[in-house]
Parts: sequence; structure tokens; C-alpha cells
Amino acid sequence: MRKLIVQQWISADGFASDRNGTTAFFEDEKYNEGWTENELQLLENIDTILLGANTYKMFINYWPDVDPAKEPVGPALNTIPKIVFSNTLESAPWGNWEPATVVSENAVEYVQNLKQQPGKDLILWGSLSLCSTLAEAGLPDEYHLTVAPAFVGTGKHFLPEGMELLDMELFGYETFPTGVVSLKYRPRNAK
Repeated sequence: MRKLIVQQWISADGFASDRNGTTAFFEDEKYNEGWTENELQLLENIDTILLGANTYKMFINYWPDVDPAKEPVGPALNTIPKIVFSNTLESAPWGNWEPATVVSENAVEYVQNLKQQPGKDLILWGSLSLCSTLAEAGLPDEYHLTVAPAFVGTGKHFLPEGMELLDMELFGYETFPTGVVSLKYRPRNAK
């Protein structure tokens, strides 16, 4: 069965976006030092990227035209098939690359079905509402948290506010000279 990996950048005080709904606290290119190599290795095992409409809108303004010399993750990210969950978008072009598939049906059922199909793993980036919905349904198999060395004070979390305790097991971590820490968790009852 394919795994659903949730990958989120978060502030050191645990927020996935700041009080203004932005991710400015981790957008400094210096944070990519060392982290990019890990991301390229991860993407070798991914064949589907899941996005919500808002994250899609942020990504589309940057990734399709990115310079691979500056963003080595760009070519892999642009060629991996993407699914955008949205009730408002009718199409999801991706520059000169293959467009993303727009899905307006029940995200939980759709992702449950995807996990049962043969293939490599699925990854969800950002997409806080979608992430919250899938987490509440217990669908993520792994949470990869990249902690930026910044405090934002208040903002939005990537999990639903009323979510019950989810006991996690740390199965990997790495620190980078920039102060970024990568933590990999999976629900303790999953192996």
C-alpha cells in the first residue's frame, strides 16, 4: 500500500503559517542549504503530489518557471503528477508542464482510494485545510516536519484544533547548519 506523507515547514513555535496567512518565516533561500539534497532523495519515492487550491495558487506563481540551477527540486516537482483538491477551480495549468488534475469530490475517499492503488508514495505539501481534513481521518502515514529557526507568535496549525492526541514515533531527524531541523514522525501504532 502507498504511504501518504505530509510534509510541512513550521515555525519553531509550531505554526505552518503566520498571523497573515503567509509562509514568509521560512522563505529565505538560506534555509535550503543541505535540505534540498534530502528533498531530492524523498522525491525519488513519490509519484503524486497533493495540493489544496491555495497552495496550488502559491506554487503556480513560482515552480513551473523556476531556474533548476537555483532550485534543484524544480525539475522533479514539475514532472511529478499533481492533484489539486478544490471546489472552485475548473482547471489547474502548470506552465509548460502537464497540468494538475482538479478533484472536487470527497478528499478523504479519494485519497483512501489512491493509497490502495499501485505506485510510489503520495506527498501533501502545505495545503493546511486539506492536511487538517486528511489528518482528522487518520490517513497520513508519516509527518515530515521541517522546523525553521523562527518564532511567529500566532498563526495557523496544520492539524485540526480539536484533534485528539496522536501519539507519534520519531523515526528520523537531521539538523542543518542554518538552524533548520528536519523531524520525521509516524503514528506509533503504524510500522
